[in-house]
Amino acid sequence: MNLDFVLKAINRKLLEIDCPPLNNVERIILQGIWNYKTYNLVAEEAGYSPGYLSNVVAPELLRRISDVLGQKVTKKNCRAKLKTYLTSKATSKKTIPSQNVTMLSSDIRQVMSPRFPSGAISLDSPFYIQRSDIEKQVYAEIEKPGALVRIKAPQEMGKTSLLLRVMDYANRLDYHIVNLDLQQVDQDIFSNINRFLRWFCANISRQLNIESRLDGYWDEDIGCKISCSLYFQDYLLDSIESPILLALDEVNQIFEHPEIANDFFPLLRSWYEDAKRHPVWQKLRLVVVHSTEIYVPLNLKQSPFNVGLPIQLHNFSLKEVVKLAKCYKLNWKDGEQVNLLMAMTGGHPALVHLAIYHLSQGDVTLTELLQTAPTSTGIYSSHLQRHQVKLQDEPELAIALSTAIHSTEPILLEPIYAYKLNSMGLVKLDGNKAVLTHQLYRDYFQQTLKPI
Repeated sequence: MNLDFVLKAINRKLLEIDCPPLNNVERIILQGIWNYKTYNLVAEEAGYSPGYLSNVVAPELLRRISDVLGQKVTKKNCRAKLKTYLTSKATSKKTIPSQNVTMLSSDIRQVMSPRFPSGAISLDSPFYIQRSDIEKQVYAEIEKPGALVRIKAPQEMGKTSLLLRVMDYANRLDYHIVNLDLQQVDQDIFSNINRFLRWFCANISRQLNIESRLDGYWDEDIGCKISCSLYFQDYLLDSIESPILLALDEVNQIFEHPEIANDFFPLLRSWYEDAKRHPVWQKLRLVVVHSTEIYVPLNLKQSPFNVGLPIQLHNFSLKEVVKLAKCYKLNWKDGEQVNLLMAMTGGHPALVHLAIYHLSQGDVTLTELLQTAPTSTGIYSSHLQRHQVKLQDEPELAIALSTAIHSTEPILLEPIYAYKLNSMGLVKLDGNKAVLTHQLYRDYFQQTLKPI
């Protein structure tokens, strides 16, 4: 079974399920997987950033192949799974209609069946609502030497979707791409700053396809922070010509570990300041993504959260909701439907997207959707139950939310609880006071939380 046959078969199947065929870079990665090559080797041969291939393109490719095969596909099992699947198809003599798989016309893309909205929105999705002004700001900023961009928004507001596009833009600038999702860090890595910084440097080395030489730069006599800086300055940054886009996603995970935060965040700030004096540090372009305000006390002159370009993602506007509805072929010209949905969700991107998806599929009417929205049988049941579990695990947080629910005006909460509830998207902060974000949460949690 040769690779050309595999590529054609996958593309035919993708078109059958109204999905775009593999693009050029996806074909390059699949060819590498088929020939047992590492992502780093594929990137080197094809002239791409290793981080871009392994962190941006490859996960989406494997997800798409998983959809075709109807089972979980990983880099390790991809070749075997494809062989088994295609062999079984050939044995059963099922024919696949011949179609042009070299490109997908804009007409086909417009009628492409929508995918259930979950997680980050892929780069080729026609259902991504551009935030043009924000994207242009970030793109322009990362072209500046020593740039630092801070993207902040509650959960499920589109931070990672935006980050994917920033990394894609940086790749087109021939930057090296490094993406660290701090949700994936083992908890024992957070046990002390030395272990965390070694993990940090080792992962960056791997994504840059540079041999890790930590032991040659780590010196306990000068401390792990200076060792880390020297490793960057004298080794990593000195080994490359083009800039590095270092994207740190879910940085709020570090807020839970004050002993790490108190050392790591000032280190990031020092690198930002060093770029003003030392050209080698100008190669580093930092993008920091987090869900809430930092609630670890830091010296203002040592914090990276009061410098660089701040980006705040907000709820969808009425126009953006109408635009998304149009992408799903819903005709909401009179404004009544969009106003009703906005009243329930406040324009929360993930909640709006989920509602419009179900309405486009004919699963439910808008009236039915709104009636069942704040219940365990509605379309938001999983979303609401995730919050419910979090609140059950942290009773003090539940008490704080209950206080906000049963208050008719913005209320002052303990800062740490206000920040955590804000990161979950349950409250918005009005100065030092908190107010519930929208009606969905009020209706649901009034039923499930006991008043204090």
